[in-house]
Amino acid sequence: MGAQWKQKHRESSAAAKGRIFTKLAKEIAIAAKDGADPTMNARLRMAIEAAKKASMSRDTLERAIKKGAGLRDGTVRYDTVTYEGYGPHMVPVVVECLTDNRNRTASNIRVIFDKHGGQLAASGGVTWDFDRLGCVEATHEGEVDPETEAIEAGAQDLEVDDEADGGASTSFYTEPTDLDTVRQALEERGWSVSSAALIYKSKNPVSLDDADARAAIEGFFEALDDDDDVQNLFVGLA
Repeated sequence: MGAQWKQKHRESSAAAKGRIFTKLAKEIAIAAKDGADPTMNARLRMAIEAAKKASMSRDTLERAIKKGAGLRDGTVRYDTVTYEGYGPHMVPVVVECLTDNRNRTASNIRVIFDKHGGQLAASGGVTWDFDRLGCVEATHEGEVDPETEAIEAGAQDLEVDDEADGGASTSFYTEPTDLDTVRQALEERGWSVSSAALIYKSKNPVSLDDADARAAIEGFFEALDDDDDVQNLFVGLA
């Protein structure tokens, strides 16, 4: 869990699905600021692929692209804002938000930290203990050696998660600038890519063996994830 936190058992409710689509649409819109053509915009291409995997409708996807690229009235401009601090039991956390109202987002994040016994830190107060990397999550149906595949695709490192939903999944870590290149190389080698994104990976994740402590930190993560402005949540938890 030392990279990106993901809620393992999301509700299948319409509200939960709506929150997921809201986050995906924001990512598409902000990526489209750099161009509405996904063949020329790697971030937009990856955002579109993530939206398609989540079964976002074509109309919703296209509206998000046009909104971000300024091709329709009522364009909303989102700002990327990063918060960092410590959750319960001093677990380090980096929170990436996309927002059209910085004051609202700052207030909401502060309330969540305070309510769950966490504390916000100044810029750089936590990220010094994280590496900024690209991460490609992928699976392969055939018998392959992930380490060889990582070398051939140009990845720096990898981790295999045998407990991932749907079977074993491999995380390939890259230099930030190599993310899309490695993603394409893995797909050409027969890998099915589920996500490709820039992440913060903890250098020294905290271990929590106590069940109550784990429950407290999971509740904190879920409260952050439920906020519509929170786009990504990176944690230093083993």
